[in-house]
Amino acid sequence: FSIGGFTGLMQGVLNLDIHLHDTYFVVAHFHYVMFGGTIMGLFAGLHYWFPKMFGKMYQKSWANIAWALQLVGFNMLYFTMLVMGYNGMPRRYYDHLEYFNFGHKLATVGSWVLISGILIMFINLLHGLLKGEKAPSNPWGGTTLEWQIEDLPPLENFDEIPEVHGGPYDHNTEAEVAK
Repeated sequence: FSIGGFTGLMQGVLNLDIHLHDTYFVVAHFHYVMFGGTIMGLFAGLHYWFPKMFGKMYQKSWANIAWALQLVGFNMLYFTMLVMGYNGMPRRYYDHLEYFNFGHKLATVGSWVLISGILIMFINLLHGLLKGEKAPSNPWGGTTLEWQIEDLPPLENFDEIPEVHGGPYDHNTEAEVAK
């Protein structure tokens, strides 16, 4: 997301925008913002809340492998597009200069690595949902209220208003929540 923000600043500069307009740079910028900022955040949230939503755990080692593949594939694909766009590769062209062949091949391999990571992630989550071990109540050691309720939260979450012991930033201590 930070790379997407930085490239957005670059496009706000008129003399650079004239050069970068309608190139792969714009495509890569869009995907760094949308995929890197939104979809990767969605994937992270899905992994964080999975134990609370379904009461089961996924394999952390496979989740780490999937994350690494997604990170490498994502940057291999879109950073290559940034470089090609900066070098003048126009978007929406069927045919391109031979100069850009290596970049296209590298970006294609990056897309395969990215898709592999996404497939591994979804297979791991599906396996966790169907055959995963029962998740502990608080697998991440969170001290906020949502981790104090039982798994598969009941309607209304709490029978009584909970009493919180600890400050809002006591994340490294064992804050107690009285029910």
